[in-house]
Amino acid sequence: MLLTLAIFGFGSTAKSQIANGSKVPDFELKDQDGKNFKLSDALAKGPVVVYFYPKDDTPGCTKEACSFRDSFEQFKDEGVQVVGISADDVASHKKFAEKYKLPFTLLSDEGNEVRKLFGVPKTMMLPGRVTYVLDKNGVVVHQFNSMTKAEQHVEEAIAAVKKM
Repeated sequence: MLLTLAIFGFGSTAKSQIANGSKVPDFELKDQDGKNFKLSDALAKGPVVVYFYPKDDTPGCTKEACSFRDSFEQFKDEGVQVVGISADDVASHKKFAEKYKLPFTLLSDEGNEVRKLFGVPKTMMLPGRVTYVLDKNGVVVHQFNSMTKAEQHVEEAIAAVKKM
């Protein structure tokens, strides 16, 4: 399925980054517990915040994850699921989630296939940090791209959710 979506033009350059108003491609990845997570199944339950981050347990990524953790109840109250994605493996995600008591899903995109589907650009040779707020139909209603403002990703996502 991922290959099929790639054929339809979802590349990895900044020019092909999924924009506001675009429907995101469906995907399936393993979560921190080794279970399959399928985006379409999550969207069937309501809106989803998908955030891509460079690496587990690094300073910026830890700030971002803990900020999502600290605001998790606000998302939950709005019926919104939060999903973090990086190239780290399942075991790394499990350790990261347990260490910081993260109450949301972390997905392992070891081959960066989903990152490429979304067109998340690299920044300074690092995998980019981009957050997408998706409505229940999988349409991007807001996105925020910043490597240095890790905690602002959460502020931006909450503001977008409240406008839905």
